[in-house]
Amino acid sequence: MHQVPRGNITFAILAGERALSVDGDLRAARYWFDTAYQDAELGGDPEQMGRAALGLSGVWVHEHRTCADWERVRTRQRHALRRLDPRSTLALRLRARQAAEEDYRAGTHDAILRLLDRARAAGDPVALAETLSLAHNCLLGPEHGERRLRLAQELIGQAVRTGRRGDALMGLLLRTVDLFLEASPTAERSLEELQGMLAAKEHRAIGFVVSAMRVMLSIRAGRFEEAETLAAACAEFGDATGDVDATGWYGWQLVAIRWLQGRGAELVPALSEMVHSPTLSALDNSYLASLAAAAADAGDRRTAEGLLARLRGTELPRSSTWMTSMYFMGEAAHLLRDTETAAYVYAALTPFADLPVIAGHGVTCLGSAHHPLGMAALTLGDAGRAVEHLRTAVRQNLALGHWPATVLSRHRLGQALALKGDPGDEGPGAAREAAELGMVLPKASVRPDAPRGLCRCRRRGLHWLLELDGRSALVSHSVGMGYLAALMANPGQEIPAIDLAAGAEAARSTASSEQPVLDDVARRTYKERLARLEGEIDELESMHDLERAAALRIERDWLLTELTAATGIGGRARPFAGSEERARIAVGKAIWRAVDRVAAVDAAIGEELRATVRTGARCCYQPH
Repeated sequence: MHQVPRGNITFAILAGERALSVDGDLRAARYWFDTAYQDAELGGDPEQMGRAALGLSGVWVHEHRTCADWERVRTRQRHALRRLDPRSTLALRLRARQAAEEDYRAGTHDAILRLLDRARAAGDPVALAETLSLAHNCLLGPEHGERRLRLAQELIGQAVRTGRRGDALMGLLLRTVDLFLEASPTAERSLEELQGMLAAKEHRAIGFVVSAMRVMLSIRAGRFEEAETLAAACAEFGDATGDVDATGWYGWQLVAIRWLQGRGAELVPALSEMVHSPTLSALDNSYLASLAAAAADAGDRRTAEGLLARLRGTELPRSSTWMTSMYFMGEAAHLLRDTETAAYVYAALTPFADLPVIAGHGVTCLGSAHHPLGMAALTLGDAGRAVEHLRTAVRQNLALGHWPATVLSRHRLGQALALKGDPGDEGPGAAREAAELGMVLPKASVRPDAPRGLCRCRRRGLHWLLELDGRSALVSHSVGMGYLAALMANPGQEIPAIDLAAGAEAARSTASSEQPVLDDVARRTYKERLARLEGEIDELESMHDLERAAALRIERDWLLTELTAATGIGGRARPFAGSEERARIAVGKAIWRAVDRVAAVDAAIGEELRATVRTGARCCYQPH
């Protein structure tokens, strides 16, 4: 057998342990532990094999997601464990790691808690610290909040005995996560303490989680553009660190941003790919649930119903994304009028009504769980119960400082009140706040047994006359009313916001109106000038007046560029390529201000428009 110098193996293990515990560099740690294991196996050193096999698991539970990677690590750990003294501390640590991995995949925690009792009895601080962290990672359900917090606090205490900075950071991180999950007002204070420790010396694995929390706080503040920028940076940092959750967490963050913006349908293509990613946790069903909601929002009923049937066909494990899955199942059920799924969500979430819906380690937040409970009640036709839940959701979202979730809950509260015959002022207030945040509010809830006709809009001098089922409202002209009139003139047809911004009258005539960069007169004038320039340039060149010819060629090239930019396929005028994002926001704000004015004149017509008008990059009046 080839003998590898023991010093080389020791160096690789020490380098791996430093990368893992001190630096938090998961990628580097895997390299060093893999090297150490192979050398230790060649050298026949059970102790070094055990240390290397243990280190290969990393910091978190379930770091190896693919079947091949996990089986490779598990086989090495079993091989090392068979060669160790079963009474040794290292054997205990390996058994704890194996128990945690098996428990996690099964959605249980019994085995790791039994090993935790043994670790406490063994009296080894390192073994106990590691087992505390592993046990915390296996207690994923919302019902385990108090127990998780105790484990995190115990880990912080054990860090004093181990003397390992990584244990202290991990304990404080887990405590911070627990406080966010419990909606504790001291959560951000704990985060500040953690960030202070990281400022003194970086720990990449824990720093990645902290950067994800910063994304979550930006989303709560309604700073969507900032949140997207931070999310991209967070994903890049996580990938460089070697964290397998980098892509999945980025996906969660974008899902939360787009859903709260009212742009859920845009998520369908990306989510359709992401649900099959091997990097997702074995227990994560949130991507399937969010795809169901996005598909329902996009009008793809078949896909949404199929996904909900798949989700309800099994007992969903209480993972760190379980409440997120319930949230989106409830949203999909509401859009589909699926009362069976709504009842399922309501029963499942009720025990956790006062918790926030947070994914993973504080990666993203969708607001109070009272909101999906209110949505389920709306779907079930219980407007009174929906009002109770949504009022509480508004209050709790305000306490969280989650402004987009507050606006969304206020909007849904207005709809629930309208169903009770008490429209109040929640709807118009939410519409104004949504416009300020760049949010597009979802359609209102309507009873399926209460169909309505088309809302029609006609110009009356400086006013617009809106008519619906014998009701009428006369509203003064505004830019937003012009946009509304264009949408109502084309029921069921999507009109790009940029076309509405280019001219509401043109958009009314066709659902695909375009504003040319150059109109016909301008293009004809440009072409005539171009023909004259060609003649003048030829004449000057024949006279060897090259300086004047060069000047005219500059003008000729400019005209050619303008005509090329203005001409599309087949010689047609190309539409103006302005900022679609600015148009989306400006048009949406104008339309919802106009709807508020309509509601002030006639609440029923205003509520109908809130239920049937959709804004975004493409706007539409979609009657029931």
